[in-house]
Amino acid sequence: MASIPELLTGHVTLEVECLDRLYLNGYIGSLATSGGLVTFMRGQLGKPIPSPVVLGQVTEKFREAVKALAEQHQIPIYQFHHKERKDDVANKFRKQRGIRDGIVLIGVAQEKAQAFQGKKINGRFEFTRDKTVYVNHYYFYIDDADFGPLFIKVCSYAPWGTKLCLNGHEWAKRQLDKMGIAYEALDNGFLSCADPKKLQEICDSLGPEQIEAVFRKWLQGIPLPLRSEDRAAGYDWSLSIWQMEVSLTQIFDRPLRGREFFEEIIRDNLDLGRPDRVQLIFDRVVTKKTPGQFRTRVIQDGVHPSLPINYKNFDLKQYFKEGRGCRTEGTFRNPNDFGVNKGLSNLPYLQKIGREVNRRLLEVERVSHNSGLSGDSIQRVVQPTVTEDGEKAPALKFGQPRVMALLVALTLFQHLIDGFHNRDLRAMVVDLLGVTDDGYTASQMTYDLRRLRLKGLIFRPPKTHRYFLTPYGWKLARLFARLEARVFRPAVAMFTSNDAVLPFPLRAALNRVDAQMEELIYEAFPPQAMAS
Repeated sequence: MASIPELLTGHVTLEVECLDRLYLNGYIGSLATSGGLVTFMRGQLGKPIPSPVVLGQVTEKFREAVKALAEQHQIPIYQFHHKERKDDVANKFRKQRGIRDGIVLIGVAQEKAQAFQGKKINGRFEFTRDKTVYVNHYYFYIDDADFGPLFIKVCSYAPWGTKLCLNGHEWAKRQLDKMGIAYEALDNGFLSCADPKKLQEICDSLGPEQIEAVFRKWLQGIPLPLRSEDRAAGYDWSLSIWQMEVSLTQIFDRPLRGREFFEEIIRDNLDLGRPDRVQLIFDRVVTKKTPGQFRTRVIQDGVHPSLPINYKNFDLKQYFKEGRGCRTEGTFRNPNDFGVNKGLSNLPYLQKIGREVNRRLLEVERVSHNSGLSGDSIQRVVQPTVTEDGEKAPALKFGQPRVMALLVALTLFQHLIDGFHNRDLRAMVVDLLGVTDDGYTASQMTYDLRRLRLKGLIFRPPKTHRYFLTPYGWKLARLFARLEARVFRPAVAMFTSNDAVLPFPLRAALNRVDAQMEELIYEAFPPQAMAS
């Protein structure tokens, strides 16, 4: 079976990085508070007494406008049932109607919303949003000339929030169609393309400007609770990122190669969700106080395996797409996890982070699966050597508890991002050895760091106190840690356990070795000599 690096290097026919599903929140900032709502009703709507009746009138006019549009353009209105898959219903109507650059369907669903509720206190109404209520939402399923299938959801109650859902892959398909470039489509992706370079350029060009433009276009084409004069006065919707998916798709030349790839990563990377590995993949510091779950699950759904990894509100998922490609996909659910707000202007920055995360996961898988070294490379570590500068480099012997704890500590993945200090590595080694700070002193750590440096496993940039692993050091530490955990430790445990668990030929051979050893000891130290 080919290795992960071989599969990704020699058997991938198409590689595409693209924004996938985008779920954006449309909000009116000036209506986010009760005071802003009262000002709107008095100043903009000309209602001296702000009351729920005024809001009800706005809602009713909106409903009537939706019905009028549907009748005028013969657009079906569908009432969604509880737990019904809305996308499935919409896709059915899309196939039946074949609408291009128009509204395909209007769906109505009762859903939770933080809508304003009015309560009369001391003769006047006060409005609050402290509770969620079930209200009607209107889904406008659209086929756009540039973006293909999308929908805009509008809440019928104040503050009349909206949602925009679209797909970057569908946008790229429409651009290829306009340019006359042939391609084979996957569901939500690409199987092949006559011009892969141009395809990637198209995917790279999608940004806030195009998204804002399509949102504004359809706000002019659908009924809205607010009038055009209200929007001109500043009561208009702004977009923020609600959910954002960044994908990397790699198509294999044969389905077999894709299955081999997933068999290898599932076998070899079940612990990617550990906090130390999360630090490598997401480039964010994780401590004991970091909230949220960090886990990896392997799901075998029929014959399509997937490997999801969770980090705070970010989901990283890798799965076998339609039996042909590896889809690595990061989903942002809260941009604040990465130090930015939800504004649409931050989309390029988040896309850059998402692509780096996807690539980092693949690099982790490559390195983890390719940690083999030559015999000479290992000998120069386990034997004392002398450097070109004449410095003596003491041995790092495999199996010694202190050496093994040192190398296992080096395999913690955060070292590949930011390096480490003496105190950082020492704390890890102390923990692995199960001793107190006095059991492994700072001077011993300094001695070990010198050994690691002279052996070429780590280096320290000039004028700094921070160390970094070399590629050779990472591979060797990974190899030694694996050998101890997967080979020697299980073997020793088996040999020292009840003989009944050993196969008979092996048990007989070990008994002969024990007998020979006893005979040699007897000859070297006979009982008479010991007695005298």
